[in-house]
Amino acid sequence: MNVTAKPAIPVMMGTNPGQAWKVTPDAVDMTRPAPPVQPLAVTAEPQNITVDAAKSALLIVDMQNDFCTKGGWLDSRGIDIAPNRKPIAPLAALIDAFRASDIPVIWVNWGVRKDLLNISPSLRHAHNPRGDEPGIAQAVPGTRSEVIAAGSWGAEVVDEINPGDKDVQIIKHRFSAFWDTETDAVLRNMGIKTLFIGGVNMDQCVMTTLEDASFLGYDPILIEDGTATTSPDFCVQAVLYNVKLLYGFVTQSAEILRALATRQPG
Repeated sequence: MNVTAKPAIPVMMGTNPGQAWKVTPDAVDMTRPAPPVQPLAVTAEPQNITVDAAKSALLIVDMQNDFCTKGGWLDSRGIDIAPNRKPIAPLAALIDAFRASDIPVIWVNWGVRKDLLNISPSLRHAHNPRGDEPGIAQAVPGTRSEVIAAGSWGAEVVDEINPGDKDVQIIKHRFSAFWDTETDAVLRNMGIKTLFIGGVNMDQCVMTTLEDASFLGYDPILIEDGTATTSPDFCVQAVLYNVKLLYGFVTQSAEILRALATRQPG
């Protein structure tokens, strides 16, 4: 009696069904069927935008104790951290809404090697320009901080908006989230095209991340009230001007929440 062999069940090779291969012993299907488009209309500047929620993510940059919490590095230097705490509430609301909508939340945070073997002199100088203060990865006397060192309290996300189990966490050791990190590879494997970006400092790590996102072909959208800086206000105005002129779009957390609440299923 002839027994007909059962067809092999394809093995999915990829973390995202829309980016995965289907593999059997005899064939590989590379067609990568695209997920249904989920239009999300958001009020923004300089123009209103419609993005695909199925290809979007919330990217949060450097909302860490060293930059946003009493007893952190900036606080130890006498810098007023109050501005950097203002994004906490808007981001908390967005995080809940993005998770509820099954849109990825991605955290990119400083976490330098304690031996500094991959840190250049210019980067060390940027964090200790006169050479007479604790530099990156060094302990700050009288605080809980080892300046943005991997595994330290100063590198942890502030308690109010700590990452969830399903969020994606990426460690960086440059101002930009994309330079010498896995960020681009992670986003591409997830099928992400559009980034809603918030965090601190607006004119430093957020701006360099947004610029590199634009250069790499992503669609960057700056969340104005979801980002902040301890720099003077003219730095904020320069960032907003340049984002709207050259690199992407600017919106408010309330506009994103409104869009998520009213969007139609794809």
